[in-house]
Amino acid sequence: MVIADRQADLLHNHDFRLATFVYRQSIVEVACFTGNSNNMVLAIKKILFSGAAGVVIAIGALTAVSCSMMGEIPSGQTLEKVKRSPQYNVKEGAFSNRLSKITSPIPTKITHSSTKDASLWQLLAGNGRPTVSLPTVKPDLVKFMEPSDDIKVIWFGHSTFLLNLSGTTILIDPVFSDYASPIPWLVKRFQPPALMLRELPTIDIVVISHDHYDHLDMKSVKFFSDKPTKFITPIGVGSYLLGWGIEADKITELDWWQHHKVGSTEFIATPAQHFSGRRGYNNNQTLWASWVFRNAQHNIYFSGDSGYADHFKEIGEKFGPFDIAFIENGQYNLNWRSVHLLPEETAQAYFDLKAKRLFPIHWGMFILSYHSWFEPIVKIDQEATRQGINLVAPKLGEVIAINDQLKLHRWWQSLITDDAKKDGTE
Repeated sequence: MVIADRQADLLHNHDFRLATFVYRQSIVEVACFTGNSNNMVLAIKKILFSGAAGVVIAIGALTAVSCSMMGEIPSGQTLEKVKRSPQYNVKEGAFSNRLSKITSPIPTKITHSSTKDASLWQLLAGNGRPTVSLPTVKPDLVKFMEPSDDIKVIWFGHSTFLLNLSGTTILIDPVFSDYASPIPWLVKRFQPPALMLRELPTIDIVVISHDHYDHLDMKSVKFFSDKPTKFITPIGVGSYLLGWGIEADKITELDWWQHHKVGSTEFIATPAQHFSGRRGYNNNQTLWASWVFRNAQHNIYFSGDSGYADHFKEIGEKFGPFDIAFIENGQYNLNWRSVHLLPEETAQAYFDLKAKRLFPIHWGMFILSYHSWFEPIVKIDQEATRQGINLVAPKLGEVIAINDQLKLHRWWQSLITDDAKKDGTE
């Protein structure tokens, strides 16, 4: 099916979130056109295929788009290194999952039971967002940095969190910008982060899972350009960092199953079932990964973004049991389950990994799917109660220590009644 037909189907079937994503990426392609006539023609076709709506969006977005946010994909010697990865399909010229073609074709109709028909304007109005600010705690950084035998965590929403692992500070998928998008009025965060970048403690390591805008944020990366912070990424992602001012000797790229040690902490890149790309074309030029962080005292798993597959069990067999598993649980849809976990699959992944505690992430700060802001935590809480899962779900910014004294406080319950009525789920 040609691209215009595929996108027309998205609109016909009321899948405005995917259609809007197509617009967004297409506009960026035109605005950042650098001489590739094929890409230019393709981008113009994408914008114009549905007439006035595309033109209106294009006019607004072209005034604000920042081409540098798209970043630089691997080229030259870096590309040659990428091509040597066992995960790189030379014939297709892209990285691939162990299960082939899972992201194709583009879904043309949403069928998940939590989905309702929506309009483009409802989407832009932010349906599914909380009607009030979610409770936020100003982190006590003195408490966070105090020496301890426990893992300490601060969650900033979505997949951004900070670890104190035996004195090593590790910042995961930092997104501190107002928008997880190249277009400043799409994918707006619910509220300001619990800390501004300048308020963070000294960060030893930044770990990135993949290159999507809600996980790799140019503003957050650039903040560390004049600091001694090291970056650890899947193979290929370092190209973006180099383009944003991070020195090459501060970047370590790993392929799946490769290890890297910093002081007493070992970082292991492990498989995930997802995809990559920031341009809307020429995708999967950088690898995506989940991660294991471990030292002599602790063992932590971070899923990145992933659909459910046998890699969870394989990772659990190789590196488990884990003290805690940070697993994606949000921005899902039945038609996207090949690349995003449903709540019941998050629960199964927890058991596959042999984890002692489950910390659900990828929710609580951005709307990237049709479900309400609270549905992911409500559903995983139900699974945890039903299956005996030790759930960890602190407030935004709250400093927690991972130990047997940690208790679950369902802070979201008092907020969802009015939002449930508005969303039509009550």
